[in-house]
Amino acid sequence: MPDEAWVLPPWARARLDGVRVVLVATSHPGNVGAVARAMKTMGLGRLHLVAPAADHRSEAAVARASGADDLLAAATVHADLDAAVAACGQVVGASARLRNLPWPGLDPRAAAERLVRLPAQTEVALVFGRERSGLSNAELERCNALLHIPAEPGFSSLNLAAAVQICAYELRMALLTSGAPVARKDLPASAAALAGLHGHLQRVLLQSGFLDPARPGRVMRRLRRLLARAGPERIEVDILRGILTAVEACMSDQRSGQRDTAEAPCEGCRRPKHS
Repeated sequence: MPDEAWVLPPWARARLDGVRVVLVATSHPGNVGAVARAMKTMGLGRLHLVAPAADHRSEAAVARASGADDLLAAATVHADLDAAVAACGQVVGASARLRNLPWPGLDPRAAAERLVRLPAQTEVALVFGRERSGLSNAELERCNALLHIPAEPGFSSLNLAAAVQICAYELRMALLTSGAPVARKDLPASAAALAGLHGHLQRVLLQSGFLDPARPGRVMRRLRRLLARAGPERIEVDILRGILTAVEACMSDQRSGQRDTAEAPCEGCRRPKHS
């Protein structure tokens, strides 16, 4: 192919500008520098760091960046993963191991194809974990989907920069071979909006007696998976939050005796608590 064929059109460049690479708790600044280099070769420029163990602008990081130190200088540091992905409508977490979590799973090519089909305005996060242990289950549960790089069984763990390079390459190739995404008004709900819905839902289920307050985890994990699979839009999350608010008001009226006893909870609400 001629060199011109590898140049991204303006819409594809804009799509890349909406993608952030998030590194969680990196232990060595050199790895951050190597990731910056991998990103820049594919046109990615937004680096976000969650609680890094060392200075990402150190001499070791700059040396490994090999000219991509502008990404290090512009990197954003967050205290936790929730803050790093709050504005994102699609969060994909990379894992070297096929976890027991029944979460939507993708290889890098499928993930890239999924991301380029999103509405043009959607903020996207590609999340990579610790060099030794990757992302925790709790962190992976914050993602809409899990990304697994199929490698040789028994030796499947890539170094951090190599994993980022593969994913960034697949994303660039998907953009080069696809058409411009459709601009839509109804965007996917952000990670912050989904977290708010999840917390609101748990509060209502506890107040209603549906959940066992000592063990709410299993049901809530399944509900979080349901929401990740559904990928609701912003307006849909607003509707669900409105329903939950109405349910809370109803329960409050019942507790204060303002509702007729004929409107008491049904038998389903009196079943044993769930966990």
